[in-house]
Order: sequence, then C-alpha cells, then structure tokens
Amino acid sequence: MSSNHRLYAYLNDEFLPLESTYLHVSDLTIQRGYGIFDFFKVQGGHLMFVDDYLNRFFSSALLMGLPVPYSEQELKDILVRLVQMNGMPDAGVKMILTGGYSENGYDPAAPNLILLQQPLTLPSEAQVATGIKIITHEYVRELAAAKTINYLVGIKLIQQVKAKGAHDVLYHHNGLVTEFPRSNFFLVRQDDTVVTPAREVLKGITRKNVLELAAKKYQVVEADVTLEDIATAKEAFMTSTTKRILPIIEIDGKPVGKGAPGAVTLDLLQDLVELENRQVV
Repeated sequence: MSSNHRLYAYLNDEFLPLESTYLHVSDLTIQRGYGIFDFFKVQGGHLMFVDDYLNRFFSSALLMGLPVPYSEQELKDILVRLVQMNGMPDAGVKMILTGGYSENGYDPAAPNLILLQQPLTLPSEAQVATGIKIITHEYVRELAAAKTINYLVGIKLIQQVKAKGAHDVLYHHNGLVTEFPRSNFFLVRQDDTVVTPAREVLKGITRKNVLELAAKKYQVVEADVTLEDIATAKEAFMTSTTKRILPIIEIDGKPVGKGAPGAVTLDLLQDLVELENRQVV
C-alpha cells in the first residue's frame, strides 16, 4: 500500500478520511475509559469469522449497558463497504463503541461507533519456530467476559516485560492462571490433553476455533489452570486474532517442557491456518 493511499474510517453514519475522524473530549472513553471494542482480520477481502466477532461485540455492549445503533447485519454491511473503500484486502478491522458525549463526564450518553481498518502483521515463521518467553503477574480483569478498552495493567507492564527479555505477560489470581492482556492461554499436558482456563477470561474467537480443531484429535478440557500445572506442562501456547497460535517456550525464566515449540502446538497451528484459508475460498 502506498504512503499516499487514503484510508477511511466510519463514525456515526459517516465514512470519513481517517485523518479527519475525531471524538470530542467529552466522550467517556476519554474522560473515564468507558467503552468496548472488538477486532478481526480481513484476508483476501473476506471478513474472517465476522459473525462470531459481531456476536461478541454485541455481547460486550450488553454487559456494559451500551446500545449498538445497528443490527448485526447492518453493521456487517457497513464493514464490507469500509473494506471495499479502503482497498486493503489483508488487514485488521477494529470496532469501537464508546460511552458517548457525557454532559457531566460520568453519566453515559448515546454511544459513538467507530470502525477502523489498519495494516496487520502476523507472527513470522522464525518467531513461530523459536517460540516466545513470557512473565506472569497477579491480576484479574474487571468484567473479564467483556472486551473493554481498559488495558491499563497490560500497558503499564510493557516496560517490565521488555526488561526481562519477554514477549508478553500472563495474568493469574490466587494461583489460577487466566489470560494475557490480548490473548488466551493454553497448555498441553504430558498425555497431549489440550487445556485452557475456563474462568475470568475473555473467550476469544481464535480460542473457540482452536478448541474445536483440537477436539478432533486430542482430549480437550476447559478448566482451572494453576501455576503448578504450567510447571509440569509438556507445551504451552497463546492464541489471538493477530497471533494465531504462538508457542511459549519459557515462563518466568523457566522452560516449558523441553523449552522448544511442541508437536501438538505446531500441529494445531497448521490446522488453524488451513481453517482460515478455507474461509477465503
């Protein structure tokens, strides 16, 4: 895409040049950090698993008491048009629903709906082959079932993650592992059972797809996962829209399993890529 390629965004019934798309300072996303969002991939011009993402977007809005101004089908039609206007067949799309322009900086008002399309970078083959290192941090998100715009803790920990030569931070609470700021966590037991935390997590769409793919080959469990479980795990990996499946080889300085990407992890990644490619055909 050339540097002078004009991108468009959508704000409250209007397609606008991205550089001219603004919110007023009275919006509760600015005043109080109140709002929800969702994010999905466009591949070959196809809105990947868009129905699942729209369902979660509407679910998050309901949990936060924010009315969505369109039906799911209306919103999908708008998204299709935005992707066509931007001429970016491979990219990411972000949907944001804000708390609205609040008169007193606290009470919600009519939400503002923002749709953005942006370039997307997936993990490289080298990163998958090498795997990543992570650290842990004791924290559990408020309203974990909603995809809110509150990433305060994750962003605050970025420097700490980098200082320890890690890639991301895994949350846990009272010894129970939950999720990453932007990804779900999986481990593989010694008997190849695939396990992911069941409580206090945002149920990712990639998480859902991986669970369904894994169930065709392996025993799959949604259950409590402890820090002790990680210590005895054969493999571990994270899942998200932008990362697909990324192997985890080290947690808090200790190797996971043999300290290298595992066979089950790489097998599931291949299955996920094939599933995505089938969506585009």
